[in-house]
Amino acid sequence: DEHKEYVLSKQLLRSGTSIGANVHEGKNGQSRADFCSKMNIALKEATESNYWIDLLREAEYISESEYKSLSDDCHKIQAVLTKIGKATRSSLNQ
Repeated sequence: DEHKEYVLSKQLLRSGTSIGANVHEGKNGQSRADFCSKMNIALKEATESNYWIDLLREAEYISESEYKSLSDDCHKIQAVLTKIGKATRSSLNQ
């Protein structure tokens, strides 16, 4: 049981840290299109992170309050990345 929790937690760590890595890389992108691509990858990683958070809760490895906090934070990050992606795509199409 402890091994399963470790596997899920490790997956969350990977996807969660990938969000920041892609945002950081995007800030130094070679072009606006490159920046947009990195933000989209970060958004996908945030979506994946939310999946792992859901699984951790369903498996009862985290409490309801921990789940709510993590899930709320993840949804906020997704919302910001979605806005950045839309604004960047809009500027690319002009």
